[in-house]
Amino acid sequence: MKAREKVRVGAACGKVILLGEHAVVYGAPALAVGIARGARAEAEALDGEGASSLRVEGWDVEVSDADASGHSLAQALQDLLRATREAQHALGEDPVGRVRVTAATELPPGGGLGCSAALGVAIARALDRGGDDAEIGRRVMAWERVFHGTPSGIDAAVASSGGAVCFEKGRGIEPVLLGAPLYLCVGSTGVGSSTRSMVEGVRRFAARRPEIARRTWEGITALVSNARLALAAGDVEGLGKLMDLNQMLLAGLFVSTDEIERLCALARDAGALGAKLTGAGGGGSVIALVRDPEVAGRVLLAWEASGFASFFARVGSQAARAERGPEAPL
Repeated sequence: MKAREKVRVGAACGKVILLGEHAVVYGAPALAVGIARGARAEAEALDGEGASSLRVEGWDVEVSDADASGHSLAQALQDLLRATREAQHALGEDPVGRVRVTAATELPPGGGLGCSAALGVAIARALDRGGDDAEIGRRVMAWERVFHGTPSGIDAAVASSGGAVCFEKGRGIEPVLLGAPLYLCVGSTGVGSSTRSMVEGVRRFAARRPEIARRTWEGITALVSNARLALAAGDVEGLGKLMDLNQMLLAGLFVSTDEIERLCALARDAGALGAKLTGAGGGGSVIALVRDPEVAGRVLLAWEASGFASFFARVGSQAARAERGPEAPL
């Protein structure tokens, strides 16, 4: 951050995974889209030596990069600042100094909507507006590892780029053509989920039942391949069926729950084309694909009547980056 730039702002989008969660950790592709709900951050350059700080509005928490208590946000701030400074140094730029960061997010933590990645990307952009989407995504992986252990990278990639993408571990992201807008309902189970623990649970399952796991990854890979074709053709009916099949495979990995299955059933009964968990499972959120906003209204009403909080998201080819500029103020 240059001396004359006392305050910088950054923003990032949340995400939903259409197909491919968990399998993506094992090299399978995954399809994800950015949503307008996300995070924003403001970084104020401070004079002199000392610690940098981070305050997350609405969470009643403030940490510093000098905090040795083991607080996950403090560790994440330390790691993100280190990654940013190392990248700036490698580019011959002056590294960011002492800063006071204020951040906020519209996404629930543990909701499977990329909350931690959106916060990380928003903060990374506030620290250094010079990095492109790919570079910001790489830096935020240092932040993500604190919360998720061995993250696939899809959350950071989508939070930094927005739009619709196909992600494959080791190959990064590839933009995906949408032949028609997607209308999605997002419902919360009301139960927080730990990506780290769910990924570890699937890893243990794969170790015990390697043949079943291998067939599951192959099945999900085939679903993702067909879903890309459906997206390009604007075939939302076909996409919905593929989402339902993906949910069946995820249930076979024991990452679904009664609340997830209930949300999926309510959505289908209300006219959704397909419904599935999004993210790690074990709680978190469900997405339902619908034909139009009218059907979306019926799904949201059914969820709300059963006590599940929800919201509507329209996804176009530019997704959240078009709806929420990267420098939206707090």
